[in-house]
Formats: sequence, structure tokens, C-alpha cells
Amino acid sequence: MARWLAEWHPDDETFWEGKGKKIARRNLVFSIFAEHLGFTVWTLWSIVAAKMGSYEFSTDQLFWLVALPNLIGSALRVPYTFGPARFGGRNFTIVSALLLLIPAVLLSVAVNNPGTPYWLFLVIAALAGFGGGNFASSMANITYFYPRSKQGIALGLNAAGGNIGVSSVQLVMPLVIGAFGLAAAGWFWVPFIVVAAACAWFFMDNLTSAKASPREQLAVAGRAQTWIMSFLYIGTFGSFIGYSTAFPLLSKSLFPDSPWAAVAFVGPLVGSVIRPIGGWLSDRLGGAPVTLWNFAVMGLGVVLVWYATTTGVFWLFFLAFQTLFLTAGIGNGSTYRMIPAIFQAKAIAERGESEESLLHGKRQASAAIGIISAVGALGGFLINRGFGMSFAATGSPTTAFVAFGAFYVACFALTWWCYMRTVGASRVASLAYARV
Repeated sequence: MARWLAEWHPDDETFWEGKGKKIARRNLVFSIFAEHLGFTVWTLWSIVAAKMGSYEFSTDQLFWLVALPNLIGSALRVPYTFGPARFGGRNFTIVSALLLLIPAVLLSVAVNNPGTPYWLFLVIAALAGFGGGNFASSMANITYFYPRSKQGIALGLNAAGGNIGVSSVQLVMPLVIGAFGLAAAGWFWVPFIVVAAACAWFFMDNLTSAKASPREQLAVAGRAQTWIMSFLYIGTFGSFIGYSTAFPLLSKSLFPDSPWAAVAFVGPLVGSVIRPIGGWLSDRLGGAPVTLWNFAVMGLGVVLVWYATTTGVFWLFFLAFQTLFLTAGIGNGSTYRMIPAIFQAKAIAERGESEESLLHGKRQASAAIGIISAVGALGGFLINRGFGMSFAATGSPTTAFVAFGAFYVACFALTWWCYMRTVGASRVASLAYARV
């Protein structure tokens, strides 16, 4: 059954209130469901690696298993972004959901065999990167369904629903593994994945207005704003996914007798739930000022977490870490609000405020989302490798925290220079009128 909508005008208030809102909301709900499962599969190894006590792997090797899905997932986000525009949002959601079955099943088969070599675990962890790609295709698709005035909250909800998948894994998996063994870590998600694909088949739609060639979409790679926002997104989403996947293994390494498994889910849940608030604040205040001061607090958060590691008190460490999850979530919402504002403002400046101009801006924003989310997700890899290398070199995470703090200072400076700097009474940035 092909479901293609030929007429779609979300920025027309009459169309939106008449039937557009209902259709958009339905697609958003089932997009969130599929994306949520993408995140669960993508981040399974954050718990599995911390539970592999029967395998004689070093801390650095275990951090490789946690980091590799982030690396592959970030790379897959670029082709996944082109999926909805090439094949249709509904069609691509079905396929991307079914691909999650591969890493889920292979994980359970591998851990059920005590003789599985380390290199094979690396391959299976890499395949979990399929789940990381889902975010880019889902966000690119939902961009087309909503009018400019609603994109901040819509993209925030879509992203938050996916991000909560990390929390789901870290809440449910310790219980499932404790009751049924490590092999259940993959099998548990199989029926949910099948249901998500079926829901996409029956309840989602493709938009003909979203059709675009990869060449047209890749044109955004030549825009400086794409790479500026990519750098900033490493600091927000990269921090969220990096800290979310690193926290269980980091806690176990620093506080082996602590109840880390019982509370690991809290941080990702906080970061996910607060993400729409970042979008909401940015709809009202502008994404740039929210992002700017958020990076300042993230830098302070790194100092607090580092200090907590020196005290030997797990609960102080846990509470300090929530600062990083909270600010990463707000920053995720604010930076994502900036992307459509930037590219639609560019389109209006170049082509005028027509419906075709707005559609061009959405196509540019949709393509940029893929590149930006791909580069941003590298933060998940870099944070885990940072911790792994720091432990291998010094036996502690201190060096990694110093590097992370310096990076947030750079993000603060870049945001101010590009979007907040003023000369006299006017903004220097050419995108001042975008209210980014």
C-alpha cells in the first residue's frame, strides 16, 4: 500500500488547522516510536559492556564496545538523512526499523556462546550503529510536516522521544539481564521492533513535496553554517549520547560497589525530558542566547563532576553528573531549533517569502540536519574514547574532563562570535534576522 500525500501546505493556517495538524501529529507519534527503538538498540552496549564480568576485557576494551556504535551510527546519519526524500518518510521508517533486528539478534547469539572472540563483539557493536542512523531520517522527515512556528517543539518532542530510548535501555536491561541472563538483552527488543515497523506501515505517510535528489541536498555541505552548527552539536547531542553511554561503565570503574545499575537511567531520562524545553525556550528567546549560556553551565558542570570523582562519594558524583545531562538536553533542543531558522532565513533572504522559498528552506534544513546530526553524534564516540584513553594512560578520567571543559569553552566562544556578537546596535552575524 503506497501512501503518498501530494498536497501539503503546513505554513497555510487554513490547511494546517483543517487537516494538516492531525496528519502531522499522527506521523510524529509513530516516528517517535520507531526512533525510540533505534536509540535502545544503539545504546544497548552501554549496559551490556558493564555486565560482561565473565569476559577478561580491559576497561579500555570495554569502552571501545561502547564507543563503536556511536562512531558507526554517526556515519550512517548522512545516508539516512537522504532516505525520506528519496524513498518517502513512511517507507524509510519501515526499512530502518526492520534493520534493527540484525544487531539485536546477533547480540543475543554472541553472548550465548562463551567462546565468542572480542573482534566479533566489535563487529556486532558496530552493527548497533543502525539505530543511530534512525535519528537523522526521523528528524529530516518530521521537518517537512510542521510549519515554521511549530518546528521547535515538534522536533524537540521527536528527538526527546528517541533520546528516552537510552533511559529505557538503562532502566530495563539490568532487570532483564538479572532475570534472564545476558542473552536476553537482544531478544527482548525484537517484538517491539516488529510492532514499530508495522505501525509505520499502517499509520505513516510519504510527502511528495519532500522529494529531493541527493545532489540538491548535499549542496548544504558547502555552507559555512552547516559546519558551525555541526561543531556546536558535538557539544550538545554528542555530550548527551556520550555521557549516557559512558556513565554505567565509568561509574562501575570509579565506584565498583555503588548501585550504579539502579540509577544509570536517570541521567538520560533527565536529558531527554528537558530537550523539548530547550526547543520551547528557543522558540521564545531565540536558539543562540539559550545555546550560549547553556555551554557556560556545561563547562561548570564538568568541573563539578571532576571534583566529585576526587571525593570518593558516589552520590555526589551522580548528582553532579545530572548537571551535564540537564544542560546537554537543553542544548539539544536549542541547537536543533537554530537549524531550520538559519536555513529558512537564508532561503527568504535569497528567494523572498513565498511558499516555494519556504519549501526550499525546509529541504536545505532537512539535508543539513543529516550532516549536523552525523558530526554531532561523533561526540558520543569521542567522549567514550576520551575516557578509555584517559584510564589507559593515567588510571583516572581527569585528563578527559580537562579536554571536555576546554571544548565547551570553544563552543561558547563560537556561538558568541557567530550569532551573538554586536558592533554598535546591530548583530555582526548575517543571520541576525533569523532570530536564531
